Amino acid sequence: MKVALFGHKIEESDSHSVLEFLKALRDFDVEVAFESVFLTHLNNQSCAIEAQTFEAEGGLDQTYDLFVSFGGDGTMLRAVTLVKDLGIPIVGINTGRLGYLSTFNKEEVKKVITEFRSGAYTIEERTLIYLEHAESMGIPIDFALNEITVIRRDTTSMITIETYLDGEYLTSYWADGLIVATPTGSTGYSLSCGGPVLAPLTRSLVLTPIAPHNLNARPLVVSEDTVVKIKVSGREPQHVLSLDSRLALVDTETELLIKKANFKAKMVKFNSESFISTLRNKLLWGEDKRN
Repeated sequence: MKVALFGHKIEESDSHSVLEFLKALRDFDVEVAFESVFLTHLNNQSCAIEAQTFEAEGGLDQTYDLFVSFGGDGTMLRAVTLVKDLGIPIVGINTGRLGYLSTFNKEEVKKVITEFRSGAYTIEERTLIYLEHAESMGIPIDFALNEITVIRRDTTSMITIETYLDGEYLTSYWADGLIVATPTGSTGYSLSCGGPVLAPLTRSLVLTPIAPHNLNARPLVVSEDTVVKIKVSGREPQHVLSLDSRLALVDTETELLIKKANFKAKMVKFNSESFISTLRNKLLWGEDKRN
């Protein structure tokens, strides 16, 4: 068994979780490789780890059985960009705050490897969305697990977001921006802007306007096979484009085509967890004292 470990500048107080997990892996005679920058960061905290390394860009291959991310949801999103289309299952150990995508808390690191080795898990294939011609806009990573968003820049004025679904005109949102989110991303920025929660394996996308001035504009759920075309106009010559918080500036009037990516992210779902329990534990559903 071969496992890749990745993280992003975790707190020194959390580094013991990595050491405990590493010990558990070695107790099971698992081959371990650290992302090189992550290992340097840990050793700068006096962890004194000796291990194989891989580079963030092009350092992984299909010989890995599991990719483990230490951090919060942002680190998990970064992990997906490292794995790309290799099909390596990903699991997160939360050392951040909410950690909605990160399955286990840092106190449960041993449980990750024991449940994985025992086969007490399934693989959930999560939909990714893809931005066509991203490279021509200076965007090196053209897919997102959570959402692709356009938002105003350097102005308090609204932007106009002309929106088409499968080539048919839908509407022009007057708003601060528009979010195109996957089911995974429905519990992120989209939820904060009033979008619905979608179950992770729902074959849908959700379009959520950000602070719309059209009071009849509401979030819209569409099939994941829908091609979404948007074009922004406004007072400023550029607006901000975000793919899972990776930012770029795009000229107004640029047509953006967003569609389902041709591969999916494989997320490890352990039998001891469920989507419903995650809603209760992470989003505090059912915590109303009247229940």
